[in-house]
Amino acid sequence: MPLKARFGAALVAAALSALPAAAQDAEKTLFFYNWTDYYPVELLTKFEKETGIKVILDGFDSNDTLLAKLQSGGASYDVIVPSDYVIPGLIKDGLLMKIDTHQMSNYAHMKDAFKNPDFDPKHEYSAPYLWGVTGLAYDSAQVEGGTLEASWKEYFEPRPGLEGKIAALDTASDEILAASLYLGIPQCTESNEDAARILELLQAQKAKLKLYSSDSTVDRMASGEVAMHHVWNGATARATAQRDTIRFLYPKEGTPMFRDNFAVPANAPHPENAKIFINWMMAPENAAAVSNAIAYANAIKSDEFLNEQWKKMEAINMPEEYTPRLVPTQDCGPKARELRDRIWTRLKG
Repeated sequence: MPLKARFGAALVAAALSALPAAAQDAEKTLFFYNWTDYYPVELLTKFEKETGIKVILDGFDSNDTLLAKLQSGGASYDVIVPSDYVIPGLIKDGLLMKIDTHQMSNYAHMKDAFKNPDFDPKHEYSAPYLWGVTGLAYDSAQVEGGTLEASWKEYFEPRPGLEGKIAALDTASDEILAASLYLGIPQCTESNEDAARILELLQAQKAKLKLYSSDSTVDRMASGEVAMHHVWNGATARATAQRDTIRFLYPKEGTPMFRDNFAVPANAPHPENAKIFINWMMAPENAAAVSNAIAYANAIKSDEFLNEQWKKMEAINMPEEYTPRLVPTQDCGPKARELRDRIWTRLKG
């Protein structure tokens, strides 16, 4: 900091001691807005101990919720976790602060495959957090024969024995994208005819579902409350660690891939603390600590710190032959997003 460089650490300490307690607390605070159950709390304790910065963690359940919060200006956070396709719009709307991740000391640990991403080519506004896929998890003990076809058909047109035992994610983007893949419709369609087909499929499926929920997915699967869940691979892996009859499907019609990232809102109250946190998270041992706890892969050269159980689990260690099934999530235009919102409102209304 300029003050520290000019006057030295002793004078900085004296200056801080003269500040009101509330001001000192604010200076050492970080407001972190992340997906629910997507960060190990114990790692925050380590960060706080090493940096003296107190972290206040708040959770959201979808990119839509995150966008609404940022666009309303109703809350100030220092670090947020948007998915890849959301970032270009946030940059365009002036909602993100430039942080120049490529200049941070721990950027050197980033895997080459994750550098220069299409949504933020120079890593000026974001840093990679975790990545994974959204597919289908099922309890083989509750399925006749013990196996299901790797197809969205098992989800949208379930076998009679699974009806009423299926959980859907409570997010428009995830459900509508899955339906689009199954029907062979472009994920950013602007066609009213396409929208009608998607809505018809979702409405027919609705009566066969147990619930829509994006929370407590791990507990729901691990307890056997549902026989099938539209869910993320990392949540599936954590549930499988508790209930070994759970299996994960990479649907052959297309399996959505996501890349979640750290970013700093334009109105962040503690941007320097945010940069400290993001750089700290790119240290291999810290990135691996998240992967070990949350069961999603990271973009850092941290393999030496990873637990063996995740390396052996198909939900995390995807078979190479499934690579062609991966479908990156696209940043849809206003008309496509409006169509998606209309479909969801009709479905949930």
